[in-house]
Amino acid sequence: MSQLVDSDETTPLLGDDASSDDFRDGDYKSRWRSIRIMYFTMFLSSVGFTIVITSLWPYLEKIDDSADASFLGWVVAAYSLGQMVASPVFGLWSNRRPRREPLVCSIAINLSANVYYAYAYLPAAGRKVHVLMSRVFVGFGAGNVAVVRSYVAGATTLTERTGAMANMSASQALGFILGPALQACFSFLGENGVTVSALRLQLNMYTAPAFLAAAFGVINISLVLLVLREHHIDDDGRCVGAINCASEDRGEISEETAAAIDQVAVLTSNALFFVVMFIFAIFETIATPLSMDMFAWTRRQAVFYNGVVICCVGFESILVFLIVKAASKRFGDRPVLLAGLIVLLCSFFILLPWGNQYPKIQWADVKNDSFPSPTRGNAMSSNGSSEPTGCPPEQTWCQYTPAIRLAQYVSGAFLIGVGYPACNVMSYTLYSKILGPRPQGVYMGWLTASGSGARTLGPVFVSQVYTILGPRWAFSLICVMVVGAIALLSCLYHRLIAFSVRRRTTME
Repeated sequence: MSQLVDSDETTPLLGDDASSDDFRDGDYKSRWRSIRIMYFTMFLSSVGFTIVITSLWPYLEKIDDSADASFLGWVVAAYSLGQMVASPVFGLWSNRRPRREPLVCSIAINLSANVYYAYAYLPAAGRKVHVLMSRVFVGFGAGNVAVVRSYVAGATTLTERTGAMANMSASQALGFILGPALQACFSFLGENGVTVSALRLQLNMYTAPAFLAAAFGVINISLVLLVLREHHIDDDGRCVGAINCASEDRGEISEETAAAIDQVAVLTSNALFFVVMFIFAIFETIATPLSMDMFAWTRRQAVFYNGVVICCVGFESILVFLIVKAASKRFGDRPVLLAGLIVLLCSFFILLPWGNQYPKIQWADVKNDSFPSPTRGNAMSSNGSSEPTGCPPEQTWCQYTPAIRLAQYVSGAFLIGVGYPACNVMSYTLYSKILGPRPQGVYMGWLTASGSGARTLGPVFVSQVYTILGPRWAFSLICVMVVGAIALLSCLYHRLIAFSVRRRTTME
């Protein structure tokens, strides 16, 4: 029987005599090279979502006059909807076939969808629909997250798995940070950019990020084909490198243990996670149109400034992750989750419009008193741009709703960067502890589905309410939702406890 030794990424995993040290070292390095390919794939999945998120609205405005803020919600939600549908498909595929197949297929779909997005301006009609469909396919390709997680889980020992999953989360967070930053870097190209007639290509600040994401996809496919190897080990580290490794029977969780799981706590955790993801999806969706309406920013300014804001929020979140880890050890998981929800409530309360200053209306910002024509950008505005800026006249609430100040916007974004990561981490942590020792795959699938549902419904909700009723109603309803989440957590506070604690209390 092989002897398991403490391991990290620089020491051999197994200490048996079945093979030479050189073989074990080579196999161990191959396994971790493959795991790092999975980190890169997870990174690209989040980059694919965020790299165009700040430019979606101005891109839609530029290429299709019929696009409005309500349609933007559907476009943003399309990614999460595609991912939600594809994840179980690729997950099932990876269970039956080598993981290379679903990975290469999904990355190829993602790559093609990004090129499709960049060329969405070519059709004579229905351009906004092409943008919508391209985002559905980008999300569908990102469904390989299920394959990535299953691979890492099967290629690590029990002691390695926590660190590997943490690295995967860090890769995902890094993608969310660098995506808007890369988009902001391309803002120097402007809306016209460079035209390549032979390819009928307009390389500008809207299309360049999509082509960069496609290039990342080419690199990712190459790494999967050339470097990735199938590795499967059990929780104790046996059968390293075996594709069809038959691990020992670990037994089944008793019916008594399964029945002891507090289903009310499980449902509560899913509801709280839904609210957290719903709120962040709303912020990602509304940031660009809100800033263009309130601050009279041009499309180029909105892409750059919001890219910087979201990038800063991402770096802030990494710092909060470190603080939350220490705070949860000292105060507990539930108090930190409650504090995070309170911070989120404060963030949207700060964003509520007040005062006697109103946003600029587009027709008041155009010289010669000319009403904005259906073809946007023909009139010269007072800011020297060829596009009208400010609140669109079709949004009637612009005439009676006070403007949100820049300081409010920045302060709200800062607080979201504190509250969201705190709630996100604590939701996962509490949920895992509530489930206890039984296999958590199905339950974690429910949690992931609730998050995907929130990212699908959130953008649709806020874009519809914002377009029709304005930010005052949109942010007020969000505040009501967060208050409801705080009330739910407070009422069931005593039930959101670790499985072992609950079992011990019950037995006493």
